[in-house]
Order: sequence, then structure tokens, then C-alpha cells
Amino acid sequence: MYNGGPEVSIRSLKKDSMKFVLSNTDLSVANALRRIMIAEVPTMAIDMVEIETNSTVLTDEYIAHRLGMIPLTSFDVDRIQYTRDCTCTLYCPNCSVELTLHVKVNVDYDDMNDPTIDKTRQVTSLDLVSSDEAVKPVSDGKNKAHPILIVKMRPGQELKLKCVAKKGVAKEHAKWSPVYGVAFEYDPYNKLRHSHYWIEEDEKTEWFVSSNAAEETPVDPNEPFDYNAKPDRFYMEVETSGCMKPEEVALRAMTIMQDKLGGLQIKLDDEFKEDTQRWGY
Repeated sequence: MYNGGPEVSIRSLKKDSMKFVLSNTDLSVANALRRIMIAEVPTMAIDMVEIETNSTVLTDEYIAHRLGMIPLTSFDVDRIQYTRDCTCTLYCPNCSVELTLHVKVNVDYDDMNDPTIDKTRQVTSLDLVSSDEAVKPVSDGKNKAHPILIVKMRPGQELKLKCVAKKGVAKEHAKWSPVYGVAFEYDPYNKLRHSHYWIEEDEKTEWFVSSNAAEETPVDPNEPFDYNAKPDRFYMEVETSGCMKPEEVALRAMTIMQDKLGGLQIKLDDEFKEDTQRWGY
């Protein structure tokens, strides 16, 4: 049914999002690719936090959790080993990257009683200093816009800590996911009737077709329903956290899925050889 193998056509490509069409394949393959992009593409994330001084209004555990969810650039993640595969006892430069943060808000007694001066200091992801330039908090280009807020501090408060970022996948924890979301749609006209619409009066006025319908043939009301029809065209959209380029996430996911299928094929071949030797057929 799927001659020539799967085909990919990119519809739009931006800095942190991509839309593409996956065709000539099965629904299970499209969903497997979606799940791998979400949960099995390795990235870097803060996994350990050592807090030396914290006089802010937030507890150590709360700050550690917020730090762990900050996306880190992971374009060169392949050169870093998993901690479980490293020979070190806890962590080392081969399997981790250290980030430090030290912010102290000094007290200016001349400004303390001036209501027009904002004495609040916002501590953000930009205050983290990384030991590796390739692994650092994601920022929006040169202007470093939209940093992630960690905590707000007042005069006299101090926060000093050290973080250890490690390589992992989102199957272990969501902080390692390279994407904010991966969605796909197929059969926008619902020809296959996989979707059951809640209708009050008129389906056409209450349920509008998506923009993907422009690439599909409209439904012919006189056409008989094909019970054997299967979807073979999937409109996918990937939105990353900025830690990787969207096309890199998709390519890595395809490689991982290919490796999984290759490993399964090897296992099946070994099982077949063992059965042949055992039963002689």
C-alpha cells in the first residue's frame, strides 16, 4: 500500500516551529514519530541544585524546581554522555555542565523611603552563568528578550547557588522535552469518520474545517463510504522550547525511530534463527 516509503514535505520553517506533511505511511508511524519527538529526543536540563544562600521569599525546593524547568541550549548534546554511562562517581565535565548564580540586592538607605523607585530585583535565567557556552539558558537572540523569571528579591536579600545540568530524555522527566507541543491532523473533512462531532443543529456551521482542508479533495455527499480506507497523509506541527531547532528535533526523532525498528528487526531475525535450529524448519 505504501510504495516507496514515507515522504516528508516541509510547509513552513521558523526559528522555533515547523509545519510539515508526512505522507505515504501509516497512522501508527505518524503517532510514533510524534511521541518520540516529545519524549525520546535527548536534551540538557538542570538536574541538581546546590543552594548555598537563600534569603528570598521562596523555599529552596521551589527555586530548584523552577531552575529545572528552564530550557537549555542543546545543539551539541551528542558530545555529552549520559551520567549512567559515564565512569565518574557523581558528575564530571564529560557528562554534565555547571551553572552558577549569585545575586545580592544591596540596601540603599537614600532610596528606601522613595515610593517612586522600584526596589524589586527580578532574578531571571539570564543571571545563570554557564561553564560551557554551548549549554546555557535559552534567550531570544542578541536582545535577550523574554527571560524566564526565577524569583523576585528585595533589598538585603541574597541568592547564591550552583546547578548541574545533565543529559536526559523526557521519558524520565518532562524538563528534558525539547518541544512545547507536537500536533498532527489527518482527514480534515472527516471522510473516515474517526471523529464524532457533537451537533446541535448543523454540522457545517458548527464545525469548520481547518486550513489543511485546502490540500484535500472535498467530500462528495453521493460518494459511498469506503470501510477499507486508511489515512496516509498527516499534517504535523512542531513547536520547540528553543533548546533545538525544530528540524533538528524531527530529524533526531526519525533517526531514533529507525534505530528502534532496526533493533527490533535484529531481535526478530535472531529469534527466527533460534526457532529454525530448534525445530528444524
